[in-house]
Amino acid sequence: MTIEKTPIQDLIIINPSIFIDERGYFFEAYNQAKFKENGINYNFIQDNQSFSKRGVIRGLHLQNNPFAQAKLVRVLEGEILDVAVDVRKNSPTFGQHFSVVLSAENKKQLMIPHGFAHGFSVLSETASVLYKVDQLYHKESERGIRYDDPTLNIDWQLSSDEVIVSEKDLVLPGFAAMDWEL
Repeated sequence: MTIEKTPIQDLIIINPSIFIDERGYFFEAYNQAKFKENGINYNFIQDNQSFSKRGVIRGLHLQNNPFAQAKLVRVLEGEILDVAVDVRKNSPTFGQHFSVVLSAENKKQLMIPHGFAHGFSVLSETASVLYKVDQLYHKESERGIRYDDPTLNIDWQLSSDEVIVSEKDLVLPGFAAMDWEL
């Protein structure tokens, strides 16, 4: 496995070592010892999986402390644009976002630490996304940022006529209206 740094501190891409032969392929998606060797020290306690069709945008979601979630995101089928927004108020990259294409083909994973809002758009006909979290869902701590916030100006790599967003995500506030403590 190789660790790829992003322009935002603590946000990293994990590229697994893939072993391919005539039968198919094998790779370790998660190895706690190797993660710790690379300074990734989370105690993942739950796996979440979603299935979505093309055009779906999920996010941008996060939870306040002490229920903030670190996430390790990967794609089992299809292709997504995975997006993380730095909402750590004392970070030099506060308010900046980073995106990466994760797919079943490239097998990349995005490690999103505490203090980030997370979302993704589905670029393929369908996509199955699996992500590990280090904290359980806590409804009272749930927060979010509207996906089309003009301050963030995220290019979700979809045309406006194909975007599908839940009612819940459509009423999220903009970035400037952030009212949570991280």
